[in-house]
Amino acid sequence: MMREKESAKHGAASMEISDLEFETANMKGKRAQIGPVATSARFDADHDAIVVELDNGAFVGFPVEKLQNLQGASASQLNNIVVEAMGLGLHWPDIDADLYVPTLMEGIFGSRKWMAAQLGLTGGKAKSDTKATSSRLNGLKGGRPKKNATA
Repeated sequence: MMREKESAKHGAASMEISDLEFETANMKGKRAQIGPVATSARFDADHDAIVVELDNGAFVGFPVEKLQNLQGASASQLNNIVVEAMGLGLHWPDIDADLYVPTLMEGIFGSRKWMAAQLGLTGGKAKSDTKATSSRLNGLKGGRPKKNATA
């Protein structure tokens, strides 16, 4: 199917483009609004990181341990990366994991729920003199109060 487009600047002149050309042009326009997109990606075993090359010539690396659904994957699984959606997505078919490039660039390495859980894990492991003192004082009072079961 072909699309016909009339140009107001050129009077009655018209140009036909294919649906594929039309969709490609639309995607390029949307991509320009989003920012840089991936042209390639690879697993860097020396740094245990995913390295993404962008269409602006830059490249960035992300630690595997910080990326949702990639922890625990083998090197061969991590090496099998597919750049999808015109550079907007990274897909690991062996482990059925996906990451969205624009959010990676913003420092968001997974879903909101997953990121919140990671933040909670980090906060729970934090050690400080204030936390230790508070814990000791709470222990002297008999520890945390028991939760009341409601029927």
